[in-house]
Amino acid sequence: MTTSPPRTHSTAAPAATRFAGLLPAGPLLLRLSLLTLLNAFGRGLFFPVSVLYFTRVVGLGATPVGVGLTVAGLFGIAAGVPAGRASDRWGRRPVLTGLWVACGVVLAAYTVVGSYAAFLATAIGYAALSQASMGVRNALYADVLPAGTRVEGRAHLRMVTNVGMGLGGAFGALALQVDSRAGYTALILADAVAFAVSGMLVHRLPDGATARPVADAPHGNRLRAVRDLPYLAVTCLNAVLALQYGLLDVGLPLWIVQHTQAPRWSAAVIMILNCALVALLQVRATRGVEDLPGAVRAMRHSGLLLALACAVFACTAGLSPLWGLVVLLVGAVVQVSAEVLSAAGGWTVGYGLADAGAQGVYQGVFHSGQAAATMAAPALVTATAIDHGAAGWAVLGVLFVAAGLGVGPAVRRARRDAWRGEPRAA
Repeated sequence: MTTSPPRTHSTAAPAATRFAGLLPAGPLLLRLSLLTLLNAFGRGLFFPVSVLYFTRVVGLGATPVGVGLTVAGLFGIAAGVPAGRASDRWGRRPVLTGLWVACGVVLAAYTVVGSYAAFLATAIGYAALSQASMGVRNALYADVLPAGTRVEGRAHLRMVTNVGMGLGGAFGALALQVDSRAGYTALILADAVAFAVSGMLVHRLPDGATARPVADAPHGNRLRAVRDLPYLAVTCLNAVLALQYGLLDVGLPLWIVQHTQAPRWSAAVIMILNCALVALLQVRATRGVEDLPGAVRAMRHSGLLLALACAVFACTAGLSPLWGLVVLLVGAVVQVSAEVLSAAGGWTVGYGLADAGAQGVYQGVFHSGQAAATMAAPALVTATAIDHGAAGWAVLGVLFVAAGLGVGPAVRRARRDAWRGEPRAA
């Protein structure tokens, strides 16, 4: 058995390892932090240059690239459940290692793409492998992090992810400035190496750090998550709250440019502020969210805060450049407060309502819901806030409030099912 990792604020940790909470003293959480940091750094490198690489270097049109990435996203959503089932049967460590190494291979193939067909094939392969790995990774966390510290451990790893993505994004910005094929290619290959090395680090986790493969069960039990209606309801409500990421990535930049007088660089400032505040607040936001009642409260408050953020953003139309920037930053602070609460609550309900004997499938389903929200968010935010202004922001606010309030009844229904003799542990 793996010993419980110490709290990240332990006074026994050396000062260097306590810096920003990035390197905890616990050896297992330290290993997880290092591989998470490396993987996130690689993804941060590729994220800001991916579309421009295909349009400016490969020479594909922006619309065909957008359509191709949307199609690839559909394959990514579909890949979560089979990957989760594979990890339940053969173990998290070998499956996650294989997925991340394969991600590296497909990313390397991007550098030789010369046609739309090749782009579409590699984009589908990368999306399927990358999205599938997320659910398996989450199931791995469920195995190795003790239940009492699991949510705090996830918060710590999310903080590390934000730091890694931010550092990677900074180097990606340099490639954007250089704007050359060599620069883009170097970043893509660096991300490929990061994936492969991360996979090797997973493979080298201690033998006791991953759960043993689950013995074969009847087919109905293997795929229980896809017919567990209460769990699916919670997954959908969590996905609605996850639309906030599309609001931040797509909605705000378009809103700033089309509807406000705020400087265009406001969007970049808001993204930097978001990364910094998540890194500072995510661990603290998990306190009191370690059980299902706490998670329900956190997600309910998140929905209300998101509605407030929508109202604040709507108020920026027509303001002077300075006041527009100030109010946007206020809205961003409200949004990140909602973000850290919804993340902590989502981890707790995602793990707490899952069948402990089929965490791979359950986490695959839960992450697929978030992936679907990520794919749908740009179109939804554009059709509401961008096209209809304050009225559109109001629609989004009502949607967030309804999702936050709906989590409580959905969780109670799921718990009643478990109490009626349908245990969630195999």
